[in-house]
Amino acid sequence: MLPHPPRVVRLVLVTARGELLGALPPYPVATPWWQDAQAVVQGARERFGLQVTVLRMLAAELPAPHGGAVTYLAEAEIDAPPPGLEPWRGALDDHPLRQPWARPGGPAGDLAWADAVLRDRGLARTAPAEQVRSWNLSSLWRLRAGDQTVWLKHVPPFLGHEGAVIARLSGGPVPALLGHDGRRILMLEIPGEDLYEAELPVRERLVSLLVGLQRDASRKVDELLSLGLPDWRAPALSRLIADVVGRTPELSAGDRATLDSFVDGLPERFARLAEAGLPDTLVHGDFHVGNARGDATSAVLLDWGDSGVGHPLLDQPAFLDGAPPGAVEPLRSSWSRAWRAAIPGSDPERAAELLAPVAAARQATIYRKFLDDIEPSEHPYHARDPAAWLARTAAMVRSRSC
Repeated sequence: MLPHPPRVVRLVLVTARGELLGALPPYPVATPWWQDAQAVVQGARERFGLQVTVLRMLAAELPAPHGGAVTYLAEAEIDAPPPGLEPWRGALDDHPLRQPWARPGGPAGDLAWADAVLRDRGLARTAPAEQVRSWNLSSLWRLRAGDQTVWLKHVPPFLGHEGAVIARLSGGPVPALLGHDGRRILMLEIPGEDLYEAELPVRERLVSLLVGLQRDASRKVDELLSLGLPDWRAPALSRLIADVVGRTPELSAGDRATLDSFVDGLPERFARLAEAGLPDTLVHGDFHVGNARGDATSAVLLDWGDSGVGHPLLDQPAFLDGAPPGAVEPLRSSWSRAWRAAIPGSDPERAAELLAPVAAARQATIYRKFLDDIEPSEHPYHARDPAAWLARTAAMVRSRSC
């Protein structure tokens, strides 16, 4: 994979009341990732002596992430334009899909809520809050309270079940909640490190943790749906896949023909899938080692906002895609052993083969949902993803006998 080009940011500043101040001169930041607000905030402080909060992206030079010139709206802790500020002639119109944290004053409201939760637990912030991320899928802050680190997260409505799911799984390998209020979540930091570089035994343990959660949750599907989790069971997912295929004009003629046939065959495919014997249950939705944290002896699964209800092996392809080549088959075997032990007589290998293109197509439906529910200025984050995942689905269908 080619490295991303450097990111150069331009901040359009507003006050907490939303009054336009002007724009800072462009400056480079340390990371290319568009949603990384921490590097932007640090750069504004070091170069201009300003404390800012990144609200949202206004424009990007490149058509897709990451790097390049990016313009953000930022709230500045000042009431008058600082020296060197440049005029900015763009429009700051409102949009009905704008998230609360992307508006002036919104992050302050989130921090006030977090402070109230901490007070109820006899805690208080002991250092300034650190903004970590701001984009269409979340606002993320790191807070210090005494000798503890806590994380404040705010998500959009289509991921708004995350707090309820974590609360429902309390006691399992999930973050410890201090509080959740609709789409806002306050969590204790998890000891250890992000497991991007995990060795095979740790990856196998993550699979075991997920399968254990899914085995138990398979008896509580109605309860999960009542929490607001999306329905990815056969009928609902078939409709979603048909919809995203119909709404993706970028597909080649060959891929469209393959996908039309694939959609027509979904009822038969799901019938064969049911014969493999695995129950519908909790699906993490974004299961990869980067969404786990821990050490050599324990781990916690993160980011449950992407979760839904459907076939448990919808989580397998993305996890295997991110594994080192030599770990793929051992992980696949470990997954199958875990499910055969959980559901005697089941056929996880056959289920995985039948489900692989369905899992890829589900990814296309997820990105289509993001695009439907975020404001247009943030579309570059995801605009290419539905077509890319559908092209991958078509390639898988053509390469497989199932």
